[in-house]
Amino acid sequence: MSTKTNCCRILDSLKIPYSILEYEVNEDMLDAVSVANKLNLPPEQVFKTLVLVGDTVKYFVVVIPGNEELSLKKAAIVSGNKSCWLLPLKELLPLTGYIRGGCSPIGMKKQFPTFIEETAQLFENISISPGQRGLQILINPLNLLTVINGTFSDLI
Repeated sequence: MSTKTNCCRILDSLKIPYSILEYEVNEDMLDAVSVANKLNLPPEQVFKTLVLVGDTVKYFVVVIPGNEELSLKKAAIVSGNKSCWLLPLKELLPLTGYIRGGCSPIGMKKQFPTFIEETAQLFENISISPGQRGLQILINPLNLLTVINGTFSDLI
């Protein structure tokens, strides 16, 4: 398995530290809680990346703990929308360059406004996908925020 994803190359070029974790991929268990269990990490430390569509700000990204549900109302408010919804799955790859279970907030085809659940700040490192199924990276949430020019927000 190639561990140098676009995300990792970006982090390397910016000299931002991270560590790579590998896990066995199961097509039926791509959710963040299953990944957390495979990596022996608490699910609230393994963050999932969701792409949303808004009525005003067309596309935006949220990064939330794997064991939590996104509040669409809160996501709409922080992103400057009246309403928002999850991007249809068939549009994920063409829009971001990533597939379900391997979507990273770093290195999408285009940088969209990105909001990270504020509880990320409780951890020295959080786990996110670097853009490939079977891999996660541990990264300091402040470093992630800097790389994606994101905002910590209340999303759950």
